[in-house]
Amino acid sequence: MHTAITIDALKVLDAIDRKGSFAGAAAELFRVPSAISYTVQKLEEDLDIQVYDRSGHKAALTPAGRYLLNEGRALLEAAENLAHTTRQVAQGWETRLRIGFNSLIPAECLFPAIEDFYQLGVPVDVQVVEEVFAGAWDALQSRRVDMIVGADQLSKPAGAFTTRALGEVPFVFAVAASHPLASAPEPLPNSTIAQYPAAVAADTSRSLPPGNAGIFQRQRTLTVSNIDQKIAAQEAGLGVGWLPEPRIREQLAKGTLVAKSVEEARAPISIHLAKHSDDQGKALMWFWDRLSQDSQLTQWARPPRSEQT
Repeated sequence: MHTAITIDALKVLDAIDRKGSFAGAAAELFRVPSAISYTVQKLEEDLDIQVYDRSGHKAALTPAGRYLLNEGRALLEAAENLAHTTRQVAQGWETRLRIGFNSLIPAECLFPAIEDFYQLGVPVDVQVVEEVFAGAWDALQSRRVDMIVGADQLSKPAGAFTTRALGEVPFVFAVAASHPLASAPEPLPNSTIAQYPAAVAADTSRSLPPGNAGIFQRQRTLTVSNIDQKIAAQEAGLGVGWLPEPRIREQLAKGTLVAKSVEEARAPISIHLAKHSDDQGKALMWFWDRLSQDSQLTQWARPPRSEQT
C-alpha cells in the first residue's frame, strides 16, 4: 500500500522544526536546501494539504503540519527502535544501550561502571537519560530506555519486568538557613509548612500517572526540572520540601540547608534496577550484573531495612 508519508519526509520536518529553518535542516541532513524544499512540497502535494504557511516573513507550520510533525515523531521513534532491535538480534551485542536513572541519585554514580565497560572495547554506544518520579518506569515501559537505575516500586506499571533491589533512599525535610522555617519550633505542623511555596521536581512521565509526593493541599509550588534544580531552589530559599538525604549531605554539613522534623515523616524509597524480563542483550546484562554489585551506589542508597544489622 502506497502512502505519501515517508520516514524521510518526517525526518525532514523534524529537522526543520529543531533547527528553525530549511537551511539548518539541510546542513544537518547533508543535503542542499532545494532538496529540503522539494521534499516538503512533494509531501504537501501528495497529502493535498498545506504543511507550512508561507504568507509571513518566515514559513510556519500550519495546525495540520504541527499535528503531522507531532504524530510523525512517534513513528520516527518506533522506526529507530525497530532498527535498533533488529541489529541487536543480528549482532549479539547491542549497538546502543540506553540507561535511565532516577533523579534521586546522581549521574556520577554510573560513571565507574561505564568506565569499566569501555575497557571491554566493544562497539556499543551508551546513553544516560535522567528521569524524575514515574518517568523512570514510563521510559522503560515505552522502551525509551533499556534499563533503569533507581526505579521505585510505587509507580511500577503492570508488565513483565525484572527488578533487583539496590537499597533505600532516606529523605529529610530541608529548608535554607535563611528561610523563616529554619528557626521555627519543631516538629513543623502541616499548616505551617503549607504557608510557604514547595520546590517540586516535575515528573517526566509521559503516560503513567505523575507523582507529587510531599505537597500539601493549597500549597504554592515552584516547579523545576530535576532534583539538582530542586536542591538549588531550596538552598536559595525559594521553596521547601523533602530531599534525598545522600544528595544534600554537603549542604547540611555546611549549614546552607537545615533539616527540620515535621509532624508527618516520609518513609525511605526503595530503589531497584529494572529491565524488561525478555531483554537479554550482552551489554544490558553486563551492566545489570555490574551495577548489582556496585559499591558506588552504596553512597546513595543504604541497604533495605530487612538487611540492616
